[in-house]
Parts: sequence; structure tokens; C-alpha cells
Amino acid sequence: MAYIDYYNILGVNKGASQDDIKKAYKKLARKYHPDLNPNDPDAHRKFQEINEANEVLSDPEKRKKYDQYGENWKHADQFEAQQNQYGQYQGGFGGFGGNGGGAQWSASDDGSGFSDFFESMFGGGGRSGGRGNYAFRGQDYNAELHVSLADAAKTHKQVITVNGKNLRITVPAGIADGQTIKLKGQGGPGVNGGPAGDLYITFSIGEDGRFKRVGDDLYVTAPLNLYTAILGGEQIIETMESKVKLKVAPGTQNNSKVRLKGKGFPVYKKDGQFGDLIVTYSIEIPTNLTEKQKELFREIQSLNQ
Repeated sequence: MAYIDYYNILGVNKGASQDDIKKAYKKLARKYHPDLNPNDPDAHRKFQEINEANEVLSDPEKRKKYDQYGENWKHADQFEAQQNQYGQYQGGFGGFGGNGGGAQWSASDDGSGFSDFFESMFGGGGRSGGRGNYAFRGQDYNAELHVSLADAAKTHKQVITVNGKNLRITVPAGIADGQTIKLKGQGGPGVNGGPAGDLYITFSIGEDGRFKRVGDDLYVTAPLNLYTAILGGEQIIETMESKVKLKVAPGTQNNSKVRLKGKGFPVYKKDGQFGDLIVTYSIEIPTNLTEKQKELFREIQSLNQ
């Protein structure tokens, strides 16, 4: 069905008052009335168009619907009812928040459906094959996936259950706490042939007993015995993947820091790139000293007085 401009038929603009519409209708109805044009089929057709236009534009409620929906103003109530039904459909899923998946509107081709003008207004979704049926995009789902810091440091497969459905997903190395990824088409099913919604997964990364993550850098506290701190030596440090041996300078102070380049967390979706590992030394004071050890410390103390 083609779009018919009722304002143009009556010869008025869209801002015309009800009084202007009434005057225009009376003038044209008198001109094209069948009684005055008994043998003119074009005048008879014109008279029908004028009456149809006046029926819509002279009624404020119908005019409002026509301004919004065009020639298909008669379908306005049906459209709004379906829209409300879709809103209820959106709210029918428990356990997952909706991101409001949109709707696609379709029509039949039997002359009773919506015109191209109507479809152009509402996005013209795929045809559903039945009068009054609308193709709705499925609801978007939200889910939370808990991952350990160690698992987040490597690309791995993991199964997540969403609305009773098990999905095996790939978790990329370097994923951040609170980061959300989208899986297209893994949300709620579409209605009447509409596309499925999407699945949004937010990652929750638990605290680690050894490492603290800040961006792509990792922080670790390493115990250092007093003797190595004073005299220097070597210290074994654990990274996420292995162990490294560090040289400790003589006279190392408590809370001294050492930065190990490229030994931190993997950078998200950048193969071979890593943050740094920052090591903080925590010097341990010896306890349960023997009398001999205490005597040696007293001797050292006296030398510094």
C-alpha cells in the first residue's frame, strides 16, 4: 500500500487548524460531489478520497495517529498493543537483566498489512507471514563469570550456564575484573522469526593469595632474611609462570622494590606482551635466637656505638 497524503488531498498543510480542515473539506466536497458530477468517475474517486481524508484529519485522535503512523493509522492500536506485549515479554526472564533488545516490525503482503511508509518508520523487520504478527529481537542476557587470577592469565575454555543452557566459551588471557564481553546471538530467542538477542558476560576475578594485580602489572611481597639483606646474596622469586633468581645487594632495606620487566600479567589480546612484576622485600627479623647468636649481635652493636 502506498502512502497517501491526506493533507495534500485537502490542500492544507500539516499545521492546519481544525477549522481550516473543515473549510477545505466543504469546498472540495461541494466541487466533486457525485450529484454535481454524475458522469465523471474521476470526480467520484476524488470525492471518496476527500471523505477519507476528512474522516481522519477532522478527528483529533485519528489525526494524531495518522501524523505518527501515516496511512496506517488504523493499525496504531494494534501496534501499541504488540509493543506493550513485547514489554511484558522482555520482563518475563528471571535471573538476567535485559539490555532492552529492540523490536522489528513486519507485515503481510495481502493488502491488509502495513505500507512501505509504515515499515520505513519502524525498521521493517523480516516478514512473519501472518497478519498482525511482529518479529521481535530476542532479549539480551547478562551473566557473571567468576575466574581466578591464575586462570585469567591464560587463554582457556570454560563452560557457563545461562538460562538453563550450557555454553562453552573461550576466555582470553588478560581479561580484567569487571570487563564485559558480548556473544552475539547467544541471548534470548527471537519472536516470530526475529533475531536472537546477545549475551553479555561480565568477569569477576577473585583476589589472589600471592599477587595483586594493577592493570597489567603484578605486585608481590617477598620475604628476605636479615642476613641476606645485610650481606647480600640471592633470592628466589615466584612469578605467575615460573621462578626467577634475583641478586640481592648488600644493605637492602625493608620495603625495597625491584621491577622485573615483562614478568607481569598478559596484555589483553596482545600476544607476547606482558606487564611488569614489582617485588617488595619484607625483611624478616630472626626470632628464638640462641645465646651465642645474641652475643654476636651484642658484639656488633658495641662496634657501632
